[in-house]
Amino acid sequence: MTYRSRQTETAVAQSRDGMVTTPHWLASKAGAKVLARGGNAIEALVAAGAALSVTYPHFCGLGGDAVWMVCDRDGNARTFLGIGQAAVNARADGPIPPRGPASTLTTACLVDSWETVLDHSAAAWGGCERLPALLDDAIALAEDGFAVSPSQTFWHDFRADESWTWPGFRDLFQRDGTQRQPALARTLRAIATHGARQFYEGELAARIARGLAATGSPLTSADLAATRTRIVEPVRLAYGNTVLLAPPPPTQGVTTLGIMAVLAQLAPKDKASDSAAYYHALVEAVKQAFVDRHLIADPEFGVDASSILLDPDRLAKKAAAIDPGRAADWPIPYRQGDTALLAAVDADGRAACVLQSIYFDWGSGVVAGDTGILWQNRGAAFSTEPASANCIQPGKRPFYTLNPGLALRGGRPHLVYGTQGADGQPQTLALLLSLLIDHGLDPLTALSRPRFLLGRTFSDSRDNLKLEENVGVDILATLGSMGHEVATIAPLSPLGGQAGIIRIEEDGRMEAAHDPRSDGGAIGL
Repeated sequence: MTYRSRQTETAVAQSRDGMVTTPHWLASKAGAKVLARGGNAIEALVAAGAALSVTYPHFCGLGGDAVWMVCDRDGNARTFLGIGQAAVNARADGPIPPRGPASTLTTACLVDSWETVLDHSAAAWGGCERLPALLDDAIALAEDGFAVSPSQTFWHDFRADESWTWPGFRDLFQRDGTQRQPALARTLRAIATHGARQFYEGELAARIARGLAATGSPLTSADLAATRTRIVEPVRLAYGNTVLLAPPPPTQGVTTLGIMAVLAQLAPKDKASDSAAYYHALVEAVKQAFVDRHLIADPEFGVDASSILLDPDRLAKKAAAIDPGRAADWPIPYRQGDTALLAAVDADGRAACVLQSIYFDWGSGVVAGDTGILWQNRGAAFSTEPASANCIQPGKRPFYTLNPGLALRGGRPHLVYGTQGADGQPQTLALLLSLLIDHGLDPLTALSRPRFLLGRTFSDSRDNLKLEENVGVDILATLGSMGHEVATIAPLSPLGGQAGIIRIEEDGRMEAAHDPRSDGGAIGL
């Protein structure tokens, strides 16, 4: 099965007055409208994220989570972890199933994150927009409908053999034509009228809890009421004259920074970006960072692994262990997941990015009663091994693949970025950051370059190195001779993720693009 975007005319957007990029054009337009009326980057992304929750139901929605990175013009950055916690009654006597009610073990924190970031917008950035106006476009899209995207069609077809068993799914989601979601429109209207906490403590919360209970989910009204977004400091890494910022555990942001720290010691600038040596350095840096990923877990239930994983001596030893002419083994467990990246920069140079997710494509497959909300299966990310740092416990947040990023230069926002793709997220981000920083590529050129994905995927259980075939036969052959188990995937494959990038120059010029693998793009004012 192949997936091609209808949007073949993707281009770099340029502006000095504001920028937004998302994987769906309708979401990008919703965000751009907010910027055009004087809203800031956070406000624009709440509107865009709400619209994307409607137009990209296979990747994100109200029944999922969100991880935010925001930064003002002076480099003051915050991370907002909109991550739901495990139910008080969450138990796992055996393996956690990837779908169905037994996978709905965690609450959904996306909606709470909207209100939390808007409070920060008002307090720190002088923002005036609130949910009633910001949800208008999302409500209209859910009520009036929109054309089903190629991405939704792909994932609808991909799960056709199993989705018929998901209660309520077939009645809600289309594979083509016009997608309408009237129940979701009513839910969004309730949030707009009564506020985000209606999702957790109001009449809407009661209906959500009843709907989930009816399917056999362990989540209760008390679990919803306990759901809150955490505001924390990002983790940082100096990479040349750029400072990379990432969200801390329980996300894998430290993994992305670990890859970049190892890569920095392998002279990526001195390697042609279209050479086997360059791809080899990236892949081997990924392996070294991923070896320690099992240490990442909710720091409220154990040790924060950030200082361990980013220890300079530890990273130097990892870089020294890389053989420039030979591939190392790759015995790393696979984690699935699909997400959606949104990013914006406003006229004052303030930046925000967010990844929204329901974990697997279509999440748990469980619809919460009459609310139109498709719930996430993020509970399946927990371990059931007692010795694991990520072992399931009531109230605990699971290991999280989401890691949107910001990069500062001269103390100000320079790059805003992120990607869909679970295990592929740190891999894709490392490639993109190196192309942007080490080789000076513009956003669209970097996004269009051939990608790699190391390890298993939803469609290939082999622990091999998958490369988009337009990387070229010479590179494929050379990597094979170095010991990499090489397999090819189609150019612009959905396995390569859907990334977005905004770059801000010192003089205030912005340029941005969203992945040609997606159904969206960047809009500059």
